[in-house]
Amino acid sequence: MIEPSSSRPLSDAALDRLFREARTHNAWRDEPVPETTLRALADLMKMGPTSANCCPARVVFVVSRQAKARLEPHLSAGNRAKTMAAPVTAIVGYDMRFYEKLDRLFPHEPEAPSWFNSSQEKIRANATRNGALQVAYLILAARSLGLDCGPMTGFDAPGVTKAFFEGTAVEADVLVNLGHGDPSGVKPRLPRFSFEEFCAIA
Repeated sequence: MIEPSSSRPLSDAALDRLFREARTHNAWRDEPVPETTLRALADLMKMGPTSANCCPARVVFVVSRQAKARLEPHLSAGNRAKTMAAPVTAIVGYDMRFYEKLDRLFPHEPEAPSWFNSSQEKIRANATRNGALQVAYLILAARSLGLDCGPMTGFDAPGVTKAFFEGTAVEADVLVNLGHGDPSGVKPRLPRFSFEEFCAIA
């Protein structure tokens, strides 16, 4: 009997790439990221689970000089130079009308929109929660394709929302610089909790 691939753990090399040796990058090699890689990244990212498959994340991959010029004024001072040097910056937002797509994304349950749209508070809570999940999927997808990442929240989110999502229900949430990192910009790894400090088995 052939063991399903999903039941076998990843190799140590794969786990190193995704987690143990992966780092947040602040300096970048001058190497472009092909559109085919960005499309492959999106195809992996979208497969991660969200509540009722609601998929609220919306992504703009900032690559051109013109788009970088629109983004730059909204970056915090400490994030400006490294973001302008990155080959790609993914602007990840969440769609505050995500529930309108559930007839396509969750078609077997016609009542699904009502699970989310009974109040603005419920809409925002689900958009941000599931959008955050999708940011994590984006980072793991990028690493799995050989890219390095530099996620950040140090920017004027309303300004980026207006610059890139005006006229939509999408609100910018997180930026993720993408490319091939320059190891000289990597800082020593910061501490992490032990299992006992942040986990319990009940």
